[in-house]
Amino acid sequence: MDTHLGSQQWHWHTPDWTAAAVAGFAAGAVLMVLDLIWSSIFAVDGPWRTSHMIAPMIIGQERLPTPGYGFSIGVVALALVTHYVLGIVFGLLMAAGMAQFNLAATPGRALVTGAAFGLVLYLINFHVVARFFPWLIDLRGWETQAAHVVFGVVAALLYWRLKRTAR
Repeated sequence: MDTHLGSQQWHWHTPDWTAAAVAGFAAGAVLMVLDLIWSSIFAVDGPWRTSHMIAPMIIGQERLPTPGYGFSIGVVALALVTHYVLGIVFGLLMAAGMAQFNLAATPGRALVTGAAFGLVLYLINFHVVARFFPWLIDLRGWETQAAHVVFGVVAALLYWRLKRTAR
């Protein structure tokens, strides 16, 4: 008998990788600007604190050139590169999931998916990754959580808008 009763064949749906990378990069830019504005206005440590938390993930804490959270072009540049590369990677991951489950079909689906993705990303970054980089624990809080949700929403909505669909 050559029938497949009750079985369904799963097919990989290829996301628009270019749209995903652009969406992740742009959402990372939005997140970075929000962090810079927020920390400039409200943070007692100043606007460069986040850069001093991200750069050591690559070079290690002992190699930071300036004490405290002072401005350093090297630290800021390394943090920006790291931040944008991660934004692109996260955009690609999110788009892969969105394509598989048709979550980029409408702006509403994209918005909910992005918010959930941002929340999961926050939990992974600050409760799992922070085990390897314990100084990241200092960035935990509702502000960082909200910023990650904004990242997810912006990335998902941009992906929804930018993706090319088969005609």
